[in-house]
Amino acid sequence: MNPYQIIKKTVVTEKSTLLKNREKKYTFLVDKRATKNQISSAFKEIFGVDVDRITTMVMPGKLRRMGRYSGYRPDVKKAIIKLKEGQEIKTIEETS
Repeated sequence: MNPYQIIKKTVVTEKSTLLKNREKKYTFLVDKRATKNQISSAFKEIFGVDVDRITTMVMPGKLRRMGRYSGYRPDVKKAIIKLKEGQEIKTIEETS
């Protein structure tokens, strides 16, 4: 699998920003089928950093309604990445 298919996008929320500032942990949405080893190698290839720890979770899709019709949003997999000491990533919200 291509590294750019594994790492989809960064998660920008209040909680993820606090994690990034306090503990140097970065939150990304990743492919649901990706393993921790694949995520680690994709980070090394894309960003050129060493990963210390990866925590993953599958967030279930929420129920959404449009009038009388209802359905579920798709499930997404989220990965919280902790880098080794002295390394950091410039994310999109920091560059603009």
